[in-house]
Amino acid sequence: MFGLKKLDYLFIVWAFFFQIALIIHFAVRKRFFETYTLKYGWIVYALCIPAVIVSLILLRAGKPWYFWFGGFLCLLFAAYGYYTDYIRQISWRSPIVPGIMIPYITLYLSTIMFYWWPLWRINRTLWFVYTGLYVVSTILNITSH
Repeated sequence: MFGLKKLDYLFIVWAFFFQIALIIHFAVRKRFFETYTLKYGWIVYALCIPAVIVSLILLRAGKPWYFWFGGFLCLLFAAYGYYTDYIRQISWRSPIVPGIMIPYITLYLSTIMFYWWPLWRINRTLWFVYTGLYVVSTILNITSH
């Protein structure tokens, strides 16, 4: 498929798995916000564990930084989100607390971008498919709060 190497496949599979997991999370959260989010929302943050493992594999194999950077951003996002949402239990989304929201959204979007942008270098079709998934994810995320 597309003349790719094994590590390219690893990156692609992880990037798409992560985005699809977010879509499922946002879709379920939209319908069952109160019962689902507090009980199972932490799972999204736990995805940083395989993200870092994939990034370490890519880093050690000598892949360019833009292929492995996303996993480390995911770790920062997850640590910040888990600390804010579960340890400190700060209700920052309503009313909006800009001092928490801005770093949270920046880390989230940075993570997503470093799974999205490198796909352009691998295969443009995959990049466009991921773009569609990103749009779906964003709509579900915005409308599920």
